[in-house]
Amino acid sequence: MKIKATNTILYCEKWQETVDFYRNGLKLLVISSNDWFVEFKLNEMSRLSVANEARTSIDSNQGKGITISLQVADIDQTLIELIEAGIAPTPIKDVWGSKAMYTHDPEGNRLEFWMGRAKV
Repeated sequence: MKIKATNTILYCEKWQETVDFYRNGLKLLVISSNDWFVEFKLNEMSRLSVANEARTSIDSNQGKGITISLQVADIDQTLIELIEAGIAPTPIKDVWGSKAMYTHDPEGNRLEFWMGRAKV
């Protein structure tokens, strides 16, 4: 199997708030959207989409059991950008030889921002 790209889809009760969080808070680029589904670009090969559960056959998991782990180039700069956007992450801490911090989107999904050990 040769996977060419990835897209994680979050099914949300708080759809508009979650879309606003990723678009305005994290400032992710919108690739496509309609009145119930928005696809964001994470990088050239990865996407994150937010779907309104009211318009799908899949219910929200209300953030249970989900961590979106995002490796960033500069954890200190990311912390500053999150705070400036009104997002309150945890303090940066050492995790498995990396530096990491966490926050949650409006749907309750956990986001981990990290840098360190792994090579890109």
